[in-house]
Amino acid sequence: MASHHPRRSAGRAVLLLAAAMLVVSAAAYGQVTDKPAPAPAGGLIRVWVEGFIRPLDSEADKIPFVRFVAERGQAQVLVAIEPGLMRFTGLAEFEKTRAEYPLPPPPGETPQQAEGRILQILRLGLLRYVSKSPTAGHLTISLLDAVKPTSVIDPWRFWVFSLSGSSFLSGQESYGSESWYGSFSANRVTPEWKIQMSAGGSLSNNRYTYNDYDYTSTSNSISWSGLAAKSLGEHWSAGVYLKFYRSTYANTRWSVIPRPALEYNLFPYSESTKRQLRITYTIGPTFIRYDEPTIYDKTRETLFGQSLSATLDLKQPWGAVEASLTGSHYLHDLSKYQVGLSVEVSIRLFKGLNLNLDGSGSRIHDQLNLAKGGATYEEVLLQRKQLATGYDYSFSAGFSYSFGSIFSNIINPRFGSGDDGISISVSM
Repeated sequence: MASHHPRRSAGRAVLLLAAAMLVVSAAAYGQVTDKPAPAPAGGLIRVWVEGFIRPLDSEADKIPFVRFVAERGQAQVLVAIEPGLMRFTGLAEFEKTRAEYPLPPPPGETPQQAEGRILQILRLGLLRYVSKSPTAGHLTISLLDAVKPTSVIDPWRFWVFSLSGSSFLSGQESYGSESWYGSFSANRVTPEWKIQMSAGGSLSNNRYTYNDYDYTSTSNSISWSGLAAKSLGEHWSAGVYLKFYRSTYANTRWSVIPRPALEYNLFPYSESTKRQLRITYTIGPTFIRYDEPTIYDKTRETLFGQSLSATLDLKQPWGAVEASLTGSHYLHDLSKYQVGLSVEVSIRLFKGLNLNLDGSGSRIHDQLNLAKGGATYEEVLLQRKQLATGYDYSFSAGFSYSFGSIFSNIINPRFGSGDDGISISVSM
């Protein structure tokens, strides 16, 4: 005959009471708060939020019992906010813990009310994981009459900045070489708009001395590009590119390229944190002035062209892979075209720091910029001027570091990095 243990019965009663309070709290828009002495920050569960609402900051939105991270690969719990649904996926020690919560919007709901409702469901869903962590001992559950308004406070105003730079120096008694490169980007992303700007420059100097012969060679390039894109639903987007370019190697004193663009994503943009297949079309003018007259006796000209690209983008916890097939041609002569394939792999090393591997190859039949005077023997050996070619290829490896707002990590994937639409339409 089974015996009745009063302590075990009391324990079951306490657990049932706690579960009942949690259900009542969810129904009445309850609030979960922490004790005055919360668990150490290092012991908090790391959470990555993805979806078409802005990710929620733990301090600003009063969810102190987890820590929101800016890198997917750092997370123990992934939260995907999709139209009408919120998904929770546990990783590492929480791998078998998954949940889904419906998000049906009540009639007449305002954006502020929707944000509060989604925030409340996020709190309740995360409790499933917190209850299995040491942080659970630092929480209490209480029932509130009403939910306080919430807001996101972002000191970076949704801007994210990136810097990169490199240099190479070498030499001996009769030879010296130095190369410098730097770039900067600034991006602001919201669910409806994407604004991206980037600038880069390079400088290379070479010095040779042989007997009584001295030779010095210098080349440089400067570029600036920008994108403004507007969301038009789950599959369509429209945008405008603007690019400025200068290169002594490409015989280009300056070029300005404005291009309207239209994009279609085969998958809904709400799945962009996992996969994308974007088809992008651009059309418009290219204004160019050359350093020297071209093989077509042009010192400046206006060219109209169009381009079409298909980009497959796959994301994993360890990083991302992107492959893009692009083609373009000038409208005045369809034989002046270019086709290219590029592949990029980004591997997360730790917070903010990535290892980047890039490879590309192109079939080229649109070199309208070649200098009529050709290149000297020294310029050919030093690659100081572009020569006629039917193809090119490249490979690079390097590191990048990002800092700034943690609120722009996933919410608007339209037009990718902002350069695919016109990158192959420039004669170089």
